[in-house]
Amino acid sequence: MLTVLATQAAYAQGAGGPPPSLPNNDGADGVLRVCADPNNMPLSNQKGEGFENKIASQMASDFGYKLEYTFYPQRMGFVRNTLRDKVPNTEQYKCDLIIGVPKGYELTATTRPYLHSTYAMVFPNRPEFANIKTPADLMNLPPEQLKKLKLGIFVKSPAVDWLLRNNLIEQAVSYQGQSGDPEAFPGEMIEHDLTQGNVDAAFVWGPIAGYFVNRSDNKVRLVPFPPQPGIRFDFEISMGVRYGEKAWRDKVDNWIASNQPKIDQILTSYQVPLLPLQPMQPVQAQ
Repeated sequence: MLTVLATQAAYAQGAGGPPPSLPNNDGADGVLRVCADPNNMPLSNQKGEGFENKIASQMASDFGYKLEYTFYPQRMGFVRNTLRDKVPNTEQYKCDLIIGVPKGYELTATTRPYLHSTYAMVFPNRPEFANIKTPADLMNLPPEQLKKLKLGIFVKSPAVDWLLRNNLIEQAVSYQGQSGDPEAFPGEMIEHDLTQGNVDAAFVWGPIAGYFVNRSDNKVRLVPFPPQPGIRFDFEISMGVRYGEKAWRDKVDNWIASNQPKIDQILTSYQVPLLPLQPMQPVQAQ
């Protein structure tokens, strides 16, 4: 995951440093071209069912633009094959905006954050877990019960550090945040393995956890990780544009600032566990 996926998610990776200055894209042709993953619910899919799809649709509507997509799996090479790639035999880029990248993402210029969430622990609604109100409560289970648990984690996520700190790493069942299978999606750990008993608890980026818990018909529930010293579980998500396109970045940034309540409403409808956004620092030219 990004460091967040976790981010999943964690989000798109490309190769090489930022390109030289590029012409600004101010939507002069009236098209909002979005780079997205075709199978990454609840973020996005080809049917337009993810919360990133809904945010893009709202933005396009407010701009009076037509909405178009370039789809590519959000894994190694995503930025290179979408935001930085041109339509063959033209000077037009395939897409101009990534709806979800980590705040300060190095492969794109970034807007102000619009989403602040945290990792969560997801577990079945079983009697032995009835008293779990925070992830730390897992450690209060009887030792003989605790040592039998299979704990699903994504590699390179904060959950790895948490399991190490609590001497539970040997019970980890590891998942790749970016597998080579284009049909795989991060929520599979919850929707398949957790509900079928292949793992007893899963540690997942909050937006993914909330969506799939809501789809489980009350079979599983989640508890978010609160802030704690030494391990960062919360991350902010921004939008990404090409370096050098300041006017376009500012246009998107201003839209976010003016429409945060609309964005929050979309995120809440997907059961995303939201934290307050951090106070904005002055945005540097990118």
